[in-house]
Amino acid sequence: MAKKPNKPGMAKKQQSGGTPATVALTAAGVTYTVHAYEHDPAHPSYGEEAAEAMGVSPERVFKTLVADVDGALTVAVVPVAGQLDLKALAAAVGGKRAAMADPSLAERTTGYVRGGISPLGQRKRLATVLDASAAEHATICVSAGRRGLEVELAPGDLAGLTDAVLAPIGRA
Repeated sequence: MAKKPNKPGMAKKQQSGGTPATVALTAAGVTYTVHAYEHDPAHPSYGEEAAEAMGVSPERVFKTLVADVDGALTVAVVPVAGQLDLKALAAAVGGKRAAMADPSLAERTTGYVRGGISPLGQRKRLATVLDASAAEHATICVSAGRRGLEVELAPGDLAGLTDAVLAPIGRA
C-alpha cells in the first residue's frame, strides 16, 4: 500500500496508528511516502524482504543498525544490498573500535523492535551515520518503525532530521 507523495513542501497529515518515525516526519514538515507490506516472519532478511515487497532496488532500501563505538551507541544506516563496515563507522564518528550492539539494548534504547528500528523518532537520540551512497538517489527507503512498514524520503531530509554524518560505511 503505497501512498501518493505530497506536493513539494507539504507534510503528510498524521494518521491514527502512526509510528514515532512518521510523527517526527510530520512534525518536521518533511515530504515522505509510506510503504506498507505484509511482513513474513520466515524471511531471512528484513531489508531484502522490504526491497522485494516494494519492488525497489536494494541499493535504495537502507537498514538501520545499532553499533557500540567506544562505549557509545551509534546508528548506522546502510543499503540492504551490502554490509556495515564497522571500522569505517568508528572512523566516521572519531572512534577507534566498533562492534554490533546487543539487540535487546538497541531495542530498549531506540524504542523499536529488531527489524523495525527506524533512524527517526528514536526514544533516545543517538549519533547517526548515513552511508554516503544515499546521496546518489533522489529518495531512499528506511524503516518507518515497525516490521512491514517503510518510509521513502530524500536522503538530505533524513540526514537533516537525524543530524547524520554522511560517510562511506557500507561495503558490498
